[in-house]
Amino acid sequence: MQQAIQQSRLGMEAGSGGPFGCVVVKGGEIIASGFNEVLSSNDPTAHAEIVTIRKACKHLQSFQLTGCELYTSCEPCPMCLGAIYWARPDRVYYANTKAEAAAIGFDDHFIYDEIALPAEHRKLPLQHLPLLRAKAVFDDWANKENKIMY
Repeated sequence: MQQAIQQSRLGMEAGSGGPFGCVVVKGGEIIASGFNEVLSSNDPTAHAEIVTIRKACKHLQSFQLTGCELYTSCEPCPMCLGAIYWARPDRVYYANTKAEAAAIGFDDHFIYDEIALPAEHRKLPLQHLPLLRAKAVFDDWANKENKIMY
């Protein structure tokens, strides 16, 4: 956890993004570390957890973090939590809470509120455009013999 906190300070002091850091550990060894890079990369998805998951998966040459632990300086936001679930680490540890993040200007409560609403009541309009060509790709995937499920 100390390394995740150190990463949060490094990124913040470098002006890369908010005060968030993360490390991934496997077998007691840090295999990847990162900090928030939203500002330095102009990428709203470059949160510390996302950056670090990408590095760890590249290091492991795998799309999963099975057998790994993730340490993050703050309770993951909804996007990062989703990414963490997809990456499938064995355990996640965090230091600061989402309430503490909200108190310094990083409040994700509106996202949790929006997700709970029916699509037609959300602030961001989502419109279904059913197309046969799109469905055909899904059908081809369903019938693909050499696919790798993840």
